[in-house]
Amino acid sequence: MNKSSALLIVDVQNDFCPGGALEVGDGNGIVPLVNRLAGKFETVVLSQDWHPADHISFAAQHPGTSPFSQITLPYGAQTLWPIHCVMASAGAAFHKDLAVPHAGLIIRKGSHRDIDSYSTFLEADRETKTGLDGYLSARGIHEVYLCGLATDFCVAWSAEDAAAFGFRATVIEDACRAIDLDGSLDAAWTRLAKAGVARSNSATF
Repeated sequence: MNKSSALLIVDVQNDFCPGGALEVGDGNGIVPLVNRLAGKFETVVLSQDWHPADHISFAAQHPGTSPFSQITLPYGAQTLWPIHCVMASAGAAFHKDLAVPHAGLIIRKGSHRDIDSYSTFLEADRETKTGLDGYLSARGIHEVYLCGLATDFCVAWSAEDAAAFGFRATVIEDACRAIDLDGSLDAAWTRLAKAGVARSNSATF
């Protein structure tokens, strides 16, 4: 793979895999494919959802609400989630079969109590940077390929922001899995197409 390309592996964590607190259907099924893809890239970045136990996105913090409902926060609409990926918990750990020892960076997101963060580039206030754009630019990266969990939330937001920061962005579709909450998958693909994000398949690698 060209040295100006990077692979971003999004949130392949226990809580997003079968049996986890916020499981994505067949989330663990992508792991062998992600491992194979990672071997094709010199620059690999892992992202990790990493929440305090009282994070604002948890329905448990909002009496009278239920998971998957929506509220409005100062930065906009917020889907409420089951408690998941709490800092240093077993659920927040990477899937045990994820084997990417040469990954050069782990981006932890959602660690501020009052701001959610789907994207690996910007938190949900759309102002607070994670620093990933600077890391990639400093390494001469111009193109970002994305895989992981979930297609319609953290992968999509990350891909959209990658394009906004000037990177060519491509989602490797079969190396992702979606939640598909109330049509969120189709909506995500529509947004991504509008942002100029490409779709690809692992067979091309």
